[in-house]
Amino acid sequence: MRGHFFLAEGRGVLLMGLPGASAKRLCGQVSGDPTSLQRSLWASRRRGIYSASFSGEAVRGHPPHQTAAEGQCGDLRPPQAFSGGTGKLQCVVEKGAESRTTEATGTAGGSRLHQEPRCQQPAPSRAPVTVLLPPRLDGPWVSTGCEVRPGPEFLTRSYTFYPNRLFRAYQFYYRDPFCREPAHSLLIKGKVRLRRASWVTRGATEADYHLHKVGIVFHSRHSLLDVTRSLNQTRVGQDCARRLPPARAWLPGALYELLSARAKQDCMEALGFTMHELSLVRMLRHVQPQPRAGPRLVEELYLGDIHTDRGERWHYRPTGYQRPLQSALHHARPCPACSLIASSDEHHPPVLPPQAALPLRLGGRWVSPGCEVRPAVLFLTRLFTFHAHNRSWEGYYRHFSDPACRQPTFTVYAAGHYTRGRPSSKVLGGTELVFQVTRARVTPMDQVTTAMLNFSEPSSCGGPGAWSLGTERDVTATNGCLPLGIRLPHVEYELFKMELDPLGQSLLFIGQRPTDGSSPDTPEKRPTSYQAPLVLCDGVAEAVSGPLQHRPLPKPFNGGGPCPPAAPLPVLPLALGLAFLKGL
Repeated sequence: MRGHFFLAEGRGVLLMGLPGASAKRLCGQVSGDPTSLQRSLWASRRRGIYSASFSGEAVRGHPPHQTAAEGQCGDLRPPQAFSGGTGKLQCVVEKGAESRTTEATGTAGGSRLHQEPRCQQPAPSRAPVTVLLPPRLDGPWVSTGCEVRPGPEFLTRSYTFYPNRLFRAYQFYYRDPFCREPAHSLLIKGKVRLRRASWVTRGATEADYHLHKVGIVFHSRHSLLDVTRSLNQTRVGQDCARRLPPARAWLPGALYELLSARAKQDCMEALGFTMHELSLVRMLRHVQPQPRAGPRLVEELYLGDIHTDRGERWHYRPTGYQRPLQSALHHARPCPACSLIASSDEHHPPVLPPQAALPLRLGGRWVSPGCEVRPAVLFLTRLFTFHAHNRSWEGYYRHFSDPACRQPTFTVYAAGHYTRGRPSSKVLGGTELVFQVTRARVTPMDQVTTAMLNFSEPSSCGGPGAWSLGTERDVTATNGCLPLGIRLPHVEYELFKMELDPLGQSLLFIGQRPTDGSSPDTPEKRPTSYQAPLVLCDGVAEAVSGPLQHRPLPKPFNGGGPCPPAAPLPVLPLALGLAFLKGL
């Protein structure tokens, strides 16, 4: 499916992913000031996700559709390049428009633009979140717990950025999912330079980095043997393995250089290690209420995601994020791991406090605590209801066009069944399940998605009849919705895990979606890491006799509070990432 460029009333409109005739019809609905308005419709065949945005005049160093603080677009002034200051970014897409927006959609038969307000207050149940553009990296940043990367790899991170752009990073790797058995530590030194706001991932900042030194310290002979065995699988790796000592000559605490000015060879690729996570940065600030004290400032640093295919990591440039680091000075409380990680180094890796393994009990409703970001620029929230008595599930997945999850594009309701879980032999602490998706409904939430569905073949999504904004339609009879990448029936091989956070709140981790947009539809493709956690809203599964009954779509959920109202919310891409939604 190729992109087409047409002129609508003398104004350039780029439409990608629609056939020529459909693009012409849609172009005829759009107009605006050609000097300040550009409309882009992005379509991804592979991922089946469509989104649209409008932006004002491009300004040096910034895409014009971003703001310095999500949800706060007052006192606008011309943006400045990162090298020149931190001015707020333009939030207006149409000259002369009284309301400030970053998204607009064409209205049939007219020359005006229907504008959806973006500059609104955050949901009442959540403290305001401020996005710092450009990010202020200076200072120490740490993991808030044990992290799981694809592989699996269990690790904690401690990064320190200095005012002169230099950084020092520690990555501590472990043999267990609770980060209590250190395997080896990496010491990484280099330089990072913030470049510009990302044109791909809204709300993020692109950066360049250069590594000066990478060293490794082994905390056991077993770990040394594991790394040596991995290096010996390739010819380049065999040369790098010669830099490491034989197991009998291993010395505790000795640091072996993998990259330095003196080293003749770069062993990073052979080791499967990169710091490409530094090429995409996002920093948030919010206030944590304290029951017995004043509010506490919390700063979070989101770095680029890690490709799920180890062989692709060297070439991959992130478009999503990992689990965020928090400032060692301004972190959420309590955080038992924060001080331990902040005070550690390559010779003294942190050993996290004991944590009991929780059995997987899915009964109840689980919801995204905030707006989530997926690779390939997907913004979404999720809500799942699991009925333990008959192992059935239903989910609401709500997609958005902005990183604050305030501009909905479409919502999917899906339902099916899941198998009894069994402990994972590959990912310690995880539980393997198989999910079936048998029913789905779709609700277009903006004019662009509505138009796209109306231009598609009726037999490919929902059958005969016109789609209308905000109206839900069943797509089960058409075996899903091809334009949105939904295929029914569908099976996915999943990985789940439950934890308690330091406040005792239940968290549900569901397997990470493949970065390439494919589906874990075979046992070999089962995830080995996790997405951002969901939080428990209702801990008791509903007593439902007979088949699940679909409930009407409730009031839109902005990803704010920990628990929505009584009815399930339209939250998007199934944390399950059920492959029927190929980008989740």
